[in-house]
Amino acid sequence: MSSEGKVHPVTSNGDLTKKPFKIFVGYDPREDLAYEVCRHSILKRSSIPVEIVPIKQSELRTNSLYWRERGQFESTEFSFTRFLTPHLANYDGWAMFVDCDFLYLADIKELTDLIDDKYAIMCVQHDYTPKETTKMDGAVQTVYPRKNWSSMVLYNSGHPKNKVLTPEVVNKETGAFLHRFQWLEDGDIGSIPFVWNFLEGHNKVVENDPTTFPKSIHYTRGGPWFEAWKHCEFADLWLKEMEEYKQEAQKKVEK
Repeated sequence: MSSEGKVHPVTSNGDLTKKPFKIFVGYDPREDLAYEVCRHSILKRSSIPVEIVPIKQSELRTNSLYWRERGQFESTEFSFTRFLTPHLANYDGWAMFVDCDFLYLADIKELTDLIDDKYAIMCVQHDYTPKETTKMDGAVQTVYPRKNWSSMVLYNSGHPKNKVLTPEVVNKETGAFLHRFQWLEDGDIGSIPFVWNFLEGHNKVVENDPTTFPKSIHYTRGGPWFEAWKHCEFADLWLKEMEEYKQEAQKKVEK
């Protein structure tokens, strides 16, 4: 599934006279299909203009924005590059970072409607301790405070405190400093309902309670694009979206 040489253009939709909402998606060559399906699921349902940009480590290195060596516990290429989001958004306006292993089931406008300018960032504040020792294709499953908070974040890119996130800081600071948002006070972090980062295998749908129905599913343990996770919860929804993406991609080729 690796496609290191594949070109992933920035994708926009809707009325481009309006300023689109920027969405930066973590990209890893091992999960190219996951990226494409995540992108498709956002575009298909969005009623507002969005601009989707893959965060590719190889390009960041070429452009001298990322140079740190990969650590043994980094399960993806975007473990740290995600924190360049405010810089990539030119420290202007709100932008989102999301891991590529998400499937969106709702209009991204519903998420942007939750934005509150008093916060530096907003995210789902999970209390999550994974039971598994490995994830994805055998990567080590690590446990740390605020785990999965950084997997989908709305960044108030122009907030003065986010100016701290320069390439120099992202390249030298510890995983604890970055993933626990230690450049911020607790009051700078806004909360988003868990259904926007619904952890497969952890969060549960309560029958007849719409507030528990996922708006975006996070296949954090590993999704159906990995052999070991072909039968995870909600695999059918992801596979259906994948088929739609492939059919549309084929039509474009045939044109």
